[in-house]
Amino acid sequence: MNGRLLPLLALGVAIAIFLLYVNPTWSGPIAATKAVIASDDEALAAANRYAAQQNQLASARNAIDPADLDRLSAFLPDSVNNVGIILDLNGLAARSGLSLENIDVTANEAGNSDNANPLGSADLSLSALGTYGALQNFLRGVERSRRLLDVQSISVKGSDTGVYTYKMALRLYWLR
Repeated sequence: MNGRLLPLLALGVAIAIFLLYVNPTWSGPIAATKAVIASDDEALAAANRYAAQQNQLASARNAIDPADLDRLSAFLPDSVNNVGIILDLNGLAARSGLSLENIDVTANEAGNSDNANPLGSADLSLSALGTYGALQNFLRGVERSRRLLDVQSISVKGSDTGVYTYKMALRLYWLR
């Protein structure tokens, strides 16, 4: 009897240990730790994918000719640079034969309110005096400008002398 009781007692103790200690530990803290490890593994895999993509993009950027990057930076700069654009327009006007009288820069709130849009914009209002040919030369220069500029409107005040007064609205863009 003793030979049969001892194995049954050992089996009962094993079942009790399993039910009272092993199973609650395995399904409680160990399961929670496994879930945290799985979440961390997913985050690590995402970080590795991000790093691989970042390296790929850096390699692609390094393959671009630096002169082309400089041209792109001039075309769509990282900031407005009001003083620089005013000096550029003033120089262009002088080369074209126009005389700039007034330049006003205002932020374009409609273009800046959309967070998904990577472009910012500002409106330039300017007044100029000159001949029609000088205006054509100025507009050709704006068209060929290294900066991205849109002519929004032009109004002309007539004159008998052939020298007209122009009011123009331009929009310039930059990357945010």
